[in-house]
Amino acid sequence: MALRKIKPTTPGQRRKIVTTFSEITKSSPEKSLVKGLKRTGGRNSQGRMTSRYIGGGHKKKYRVIDFKRDKEGIPAKIASIEYDPNRSARIALVIYKDGVKRYIIAPRGIEVGQEILSGKGVAPEIGNTLYLSEIPLGAVIHNVELYPRQGASMVRSAGSYAQLVSRDGKYALIKLPSGEVRKILATCRATIGHVSNSDHQLERSGKAGRTRWQGRRPRVRGVVMNPVDHPMGGGEGRSSGGHPRSRNGILAKGFKTRDKKKRSDRYIVERRKTKKR
Repeated sequence: MALRKIKPTTPGQRRKIVTTFSEITKSSPEKSLVKGLKRTGGRNSQGRMTSRYIGGGHKKKYRVIDFKRDKEGIPAKIASIEYDPNRSARIALVIYKDGVKRYIIAPRGIEVGQEILSGKGVAPEIGNTLYLSEIPLGAVIHNVELYPRQGASMVRSAGSYAQLVSRDGKYALIKLPSGEVRKILATCRATIGHVSNSDHQLERSGKAGRTRWQGRRPRVRGVVMNPVDHPMGGGEGRSSGGHPRSRNGILAKGFKTRDKKKRSDRYIVERRKTKKR
């Protein structure tokens, strides 16, 4: 995977940096695994805007991803590596020995023709899904389940990975990309390896129009609004607007909004690392 800097023949391409898509082997998705995707434009069922800065964007089709990997003991072969407009990672089309086709999040380094497995007693190789109780300590993992049989809900974005630190009774200790160390039941499953497309964070859109193609409208700063529209609005000239806060008055930059009595707090062994100011 590599990056490509566009030759600046137009102002919009002057700062544009994109991936080469060299790992992509197929351009059209598998029809049986595709659904229509309806856009809301930030409106609710009554047509009223409930989420700002959403609207427009290119039409997309949703690729149904198999986050459960519940076909245990049946080998599957990687048929193609594809682009998915709904996520930052690449996806892989896998065909099981019984003929079933499914999409999975493509791990980094996986190739067409490679065979993958899931279930008990499976070798800890890239792309294989194992129970946390069977994964070697120190292994790099992704697509981590939070509850058994729920399906992968953590570590799914491009280039991300977690690490199995240790095991403590019926729990496994996982170090997440944020730096948080968390207890997860050892009966949960995870996939070996990093998530693909690690260069995603280095991409640059180059122009505002490309962001509009992705369905994001311009975001207006609270400082430039009027007092009736935002707590930080108003003032003469370029006044700061007081303490940073949201449109609803909730303080930003350091004010914790997490519930102090949240039940899942007892499973957090070490908090995530905060940025030093």
